[in-house]
Amino acid sequence: MQSAARNAIRGAARDTIELDDGRRIEGFVDAGFGAVMDAFVANFVERHDLGAGCAVYMDALPVVDVWGGIADRRTGRVWNHDTAAVIFSCSKGLLAICAYLLVQGGRLDLDAPVALYWPEFGAAGKAGLTVRQVMSHRAGLPALDADLERGEVLAWAPVIRAIEAQRPLYAPEGGHFYHTLTYGWLVGELIRRVTGRSPGRFLREAIGDPLELRTWIGLPDAVRPSVAWMEPPLPDEDSAAARQAARLGRENAVIARSASMGGAFGFPVENGIVSFNAPDIQAAEIPGANGVSTAESLARAYAACVADSHGRPLLSAASLGDLLRVQSAGRPLSGMPDDGARWGTGFQLASPPGQPMLGATSFGHAGAGGQLGFADVEHRVGFAYLGNQMGGYGDVRARELTMALRAAIGA
Repeated sequence: MQSAARNAIRGAARDTIELDDGRRIEGFVDAGFGAVMDAFVANFVERHDLGAGCAVYMDALPVVDVWGGIADRRTGRVWNHDTAAVIFSCSKGLLAICAYLLVQGGRLDLDAPVALYWPEFGAAGKAGLTVRQVMSHRAGLPALDADLERGEVLAWAPVIRAIEAQRPLYAPEGGHFYHTLTYGWLVGELIRRVTGRSPGRFLREAIGDPLELRTWIGLPDAVRPSVAWMEPPLPDEDSAAARQAARLGRENAVIARSASMGGAFGFPVENGIVSFNAPDIQAAEIPGANGVSTAESLARAYAACVADSHGRPLLSAASLGDLLRVQSAGRPLSGMPDDGARWGTGFQLASPPGQPMLGATSFGHAGAGGQLGFADVEHRVGFAYLGNQMGGYGDVRARELTMALRAAIGA
């Protein structure tokens, strides 16, 4: 969408709602989408949102762009239209968009061995692993044996060397295991090998700059003052699945190492603070998890994948058909409960009951603590919800917003 059109949104008539505690909700909601605003406000009143933004584009045009609350509890800084947040694993969806752009350009083959592009990857029994298996959480590399220091993780190359030396923990045909952080280096190094650019730089050149997105992997120093301060997760829901997930998170060494990169940092919290608030972590490229974006930009990026924002959609019909095919589903090898999550190549697909999105033609990615961005092919929609109060297991804020959107468009 062009800058003039975005500026027109900001100048359009806005709804302003003041909550009982003085926080304000502002934004633009098109006729027929009032239920989305209602759900957004309910997230503050009933579901503990601190600050948040939500945006929806249809046919490349905005129909919802709302925001409000507090961006930084420490200072009282308010959440405005340009407030960005750490999007955690929503970053994986951005990497997948980049990978499909390379496929469309004839530079990447999803069913080719990773080692074709990254020869050193083929060591330690990985010669046959394909790009698609890596992007579908079937590479058997959710955690690494190497004990990495924080500085090594932020430096990129030490993680790549550790991946090259790592023997897969599971065979691709054995099932899937969510690659919490390693996914970012696996796909990111493929992008780097093919393009000669880091994944964060390629994201900006291929998508971010052309679409004028406030979206980054590797945060520029000048942008940091506009980034929200993330708050630790709320308590988990009281359910058997939540208790099982918490127990496995404590007892399963692979799960623990997958989220901490072998103990490099606590995730999501270290010493009572969300670790990805740290400036050095935000400035580095941890491309499966440390993306930063505004809700409006993330929604617009997904809308551009399926609608004619700049002459044609970013993703071709062939790419959309390919990415919507389920590659991984069911109970994961981690032993975590089957929460309905379904994975295509690089993207999370509609995964009821937790992440139903809009239906069978939806694809995107959720992020830790409740973040969500997705597109829908049938309805030509891009959606994003981002907040700074991380939720616990069973968090329903994004789901309530998508349910309101489904009702509004009759999905």
